[in-house]
Amino acid sequence: MKQILLITDGCSNVGESPVLAAAHARQEGITVNVVGVVDYGTIGELGSREIADIARSGGGISRIVGTPQLAQTIQMMTRKTVVQTIQQAVNKEVQKILGESSLAELPPQQRSQVVTVVDELTETSPLRIALLIDASASMKPKLGAVEGAIRDLALSLEAREGRSEIAVFHFPGRSSSEDAMLDMDWTRNVSEVRSLFSRLKMRGATPTGPAIFKVLEHYRCDRLEEYRGDLPGEEDKAQEGMIGGYVV
Repeated sequence: MKQILLITDGCSNVGESPVLAAAHARQEGITVNVVGVVDYGTIGELGSREIADIARSGGGISRIVGTPQLAQTIQMMTRKTVVQTIQQAVNKEVQKILGESSLAELPPQQRSQVVTVVDELTETSPLRIALLIDASASMKPKLGAVEGAIRDLALSLEAREGRSEIAVFHFPGRSSSEDAMLDMDWTRNVSEVRSLFSRLKMRGATPTGPAIFKVLEHYRCDRLEEYRGDLPGEEDKAQEGMIGGYVV
């Protein structure tokens, strides 16, 4: 299962629409969840609307929170979307079996078995989360809360039975031409997350849409590497040729 978890105060102002970018992610099987740490007033209202639209377009959920609730909210959202994804998959399989009948029509014992399967898969299914952090100037006062929330999330993922990996991006990047920057590639090592935030520079505009597209490119590269890994290597090809020649 693949997710993008965007942490932002909303109001993107550079590049492509983040709502469009989230829709692209959804088409590629990647859920986009958004945690909004917004300000009060008109700017906060505009940011809240954008946050809700991004999550809706990305097939995920959104929450507007204050900094004290940030860590708990991120963990809750991550688990909730994992459960939803698994429930959707299980429901599809159950529907194939039941035909026009619904899950609610199953006897209590069988319904209980389905719930048990969902719970087990929630803990054991492999999970990849790309954290995308808004590092624009307006987010600077909130950085401490974001740091603590991500450390807590990493610890909770480490406790899962299934394989859980995190990658971390921030936006904007180091230069005006860099929409987003990869700070930490896929890892299960929580200790790497602790040293991350000392390298963040809070500045500039908010290119949320281009940043989401940047994360999508990273996911695509992973799929390409996996595909290449399935192809036979030079040694395998040589062995195949030798075997073929021997048989002839």
